[in-house]
Amino acid sequence: MSQQTSVLYDVPGPRQRRITLISSLVATVVLLVGAYFLIYQPLDDKGQFSMELWGPLVDPSNENFSLVWDRIGLGFKNTLIAAALSIVASLLVGTLLAVLRIQLKSLTRRRFTGLAVPVAYLLRGLSLLLSAVTRVCVEVFRGLPVVLTIFFVARGFPEFGVSFDTLWYLVIGLTVYNSVVIAEILRSGMEGLPGGQAEAAAAIGLSPLQATRMILLPQSFRIMLPALISQLVVVLKDTSLGFIISYEETLNIGKQIIGVLGNPIQVYVVIAALFIVVNYSLSKLAQYLQRRLSQGRKTAGTPAQNPPVAALVSQAEGGGGGAGGGN
Repeated sequence: MSQQTSVLYDVPGPRQRRITLISSLVATVVLLVGAYFLIYQPLDDKGQFSMELWGPLVDPSNENFSLVWDRIGLGFKNTLIAAALSIVASLLVGTLLAVLRIQLKSLTRRRFTGLAVPVAYLLRGLSLLLSAVTRVCVEVFRGLPVVLTIFFVARGFPEFGVSFDTLWYLVIGLTVYNSVVIAEILRSGMEGLPGGQAEAAAAIGLSPLQATRMILLPQSFRIMLPALISQLVVVLKDTSLGFIISYEETLNIGKQIIGVLGNPIQVYVVIAALFIVVNYSLSKLAQYLQRRLSQGRKTAGTPAQNPPVAALVSQAEGGGGGAGGGN
């Protein structure tokens, strides 16, 4: 390992290490001094560190402490509920949309041999039309800002006589946007896999849908897991856009607290810390899952180096008689 490292770059000598250490110390001191004079001192001069402003958030003896944290707790609970529902819905809809796009792409290449010529042309034309419609929908909803999607959902549904709780308008708006992004992540993951896997699946009699469900989609989830987790973090942060439809999420309740106590910096620092903790936990969860999946893959491949076709055959035999031809 050390030999590979030395090949990639020159190992710094004692003099270079001293220069790096001194430079790092100087930069740290400069940053601390700059933070003191440019951030801490101006805030301190304006009394932003006084207990009058921080007390309702950090002092349990303050008369407003319990009320403030009850409101923040309610907002954070509403944020987590909206995020959890949006994440689950986005994953389900995005997965279905990714599979649909892959299947429609497969159908557009199919000649429908064995059917009457008019029927074959009709089916192929229908496949091309549906493929174009799904692609247009993906590009439109992916290009819209999330705030507009939420606004149109909250204002459009009541115009058609469909009324929900405010929570569901937010969930639907977030799902519409994030599901198409997740669909594109999974679709690119499946299309990035070696083409020999789909060919081997077709060779043993698996239909395109079976090949996608049993072979391509699980691998896509594993490969694209970091991107998926990053998108789920985006879903959590985008719940803050619920303020435009008066949903009482964390930031909306924070604005209400600021309107009463007049301490915006303090309230937003606490809310930011809550979001950082949750998002950091999600990122660590993603690293843990990716590490476990990679370890499981190595363990599964160690005892016997079976070719992919043999694994596909065993899956097909265990799956029963659902194997249909791809063409």
